[in-house]
Amino acid sequence: MSSIAATSGAIPQPRTSTRASAREWIAVLAGMIGAFMAILNIQITNASLLDIEGGIGTGVDNGAWISTSYLIGEIVVIPLTAYFSNVFSFRRYILVNSILFPLFSMACAFAHDLGTMILLRGLQGFAGGVLIPMAFTMVLTKLPKSQQPLGLAVFALSVTFAPAIGPTIGGYLTENYGWQTIFFINTIPSLIMVAALALTLEKQPMQLHLLKEGDWAGIITMAIGLSALQTVLEEGNKDDWFSSPFIVKLGIVAFVFLAAFIWIELTVKKPLVKLRLLTQRNFGIGVLVNVLVGVALFGTVYILPQYLGQVQRYNAEQIGNVLAWTGLPQLLLIPLVPVLMKRFDARYIGFLGISIFAISCFMNITLSANNGGDQFWIPNIVRAIGQALVLTPITAITTAGIAPADAAAASGLTNMLRNLGGAVGTASLGTILTKREQFHSNIIGQSITLTRDEVRDRLTQLSGYFTQHGVTDPAVASQKAIVALGQIVKRQALIMGFSDTFAVIGMVLALAAVALLLTKKPQAGGGAGAH
Repeated sequence: MSSIAATSGAIPQPRTSTRASAREWIAVLAGMIGAFMAILNIQITNASLLDIEGGIGTGVDNGAWISTSYLIGEIVVIPLTAYFSNVFSFRRYILVNSILFPLFSMACAFAHDLGTMILLRGLQGFAGGVLIPMAFTMVLTKLPKSQQPLGLAVFALSVTFAPAIGPTIGGYLTENYGWQTIFFINTIPSLIMVAALALTLEKQPMQLHLLKEGDWAGIITMAIGLSALQTVLEEGNKDDWFSSPFIVKLGIVAFVFLAAFIWIELTVKKPLVKLRLLTQRNFGIGVLVNVLVGVALFGTVYILPQYLGQVQRYNAEQIGNVLAWTGLPQLLLIPLVPVLMKRFDARYIGFLGISIFAISCFMNITLSANNGGDQFWIPNIVRAIGQALVLTPITAITTAGIAPADAAAASGLTNMLRNLGGAVGTASLGTILTKREQFHSNIIGQSITLTRDEVRDRLTQLSGYFTQHGVTDPAVASQKAIVALGQIVKRQALIMGFSDTFAVIGMVLALAAVALLLTKKPQAGGGAGAH
């Protein structure tokens, strides 16, 4: 289908001039607003889940579906975008979804039960997921090769800044104005985006006859397989993975349908997703690096709020304030990356960025009960510097050998797999955290015995504390002391589990940095079609 898109004219065709016009830059920047808002909404509910769960009357376990449903909708629709934008026209498809996205978002604010919230969030993700690859496609097709690094830098700002600032915005709005307000944040930016796109994108006819040529077997198997896989990833840790019959059944469904999808895409004449693009050296390695970076990018935004909430008992706004220092420096740094790319090999810039990102994670492997928001300030600044140097060069390297005709297909595949990498990473890191906490709890617990003088001394101190604070019965004070000591052990084991999890993220990034060096050097100004 992407090959149809290339010849039909529905996907914007690349310019051959050396500079894009103001009209084209307005279209590209308007598309970036959509990508930013769509990615922002992955994370914006994370710091506010407890408040949302209370508002719609559901428990903590079920509340995870508020984020899961959005991700399912987004991941499923991203690879469909190239095809549907060809059938309905690029302009019409992006405008319709730019309107539906804020409407579904606002509707979420009025949901009063979990089922309605899940449905509306899924629809919001389905509309928002369209905006991410279409913004990426506009960079590769509306901007000349010499200006694509600048466009990719703006796209990188959306991809890395939005997840970092999402919990900050969500936490602030929730604490000060109520959780419903986070779903209205998309309204004004979406109005600006719709107006700008309507004025700048060329009108094109629909090609509904292409619906008959659609890779519907691929669409159905992909939608079912990805939905099942995403559900397994989100719910697996909570249900102890494959000890749950529900997870086992879903895992089988995901494996069967995704295997069928891959077979169909490799054999059908007009595939929905051009998996053969992965055989190109730079694109294949670049996508792998994107997936690994996605694991780290979404993983750190997941793990750090968990630490601050579970260990330090921060509220949503306090968590957001800590994470803001990962996002704000990128506003200054990312626009400088295209300048660096003109002077230095993009591979080395990307390698440096991933390495710095990894170092920021390794800075968090010696956590203690004293590590609060202030102690994360320097690691978060280091992380911001690393992230700023990562996505623009990686994207330039990945797309350097891609023909303009394959730009939409490459965009959908890259963005889908990066987001899927984030989902896999988040689920894996949640499991690692749980298992490492249990491991450290067992190790520490073996040392906490009444045969040790220091343990008896600590229990005596705690008993004395409770006696001084109103507990008159020595037996009750002693029991409270034992419970308190158990909580101290549990907290310390949890902190050590978080340290191990940050170490795993650092190692994933180290692997990504090495893999990036295996790519071929892209030509200056490399982007889609740069050979």
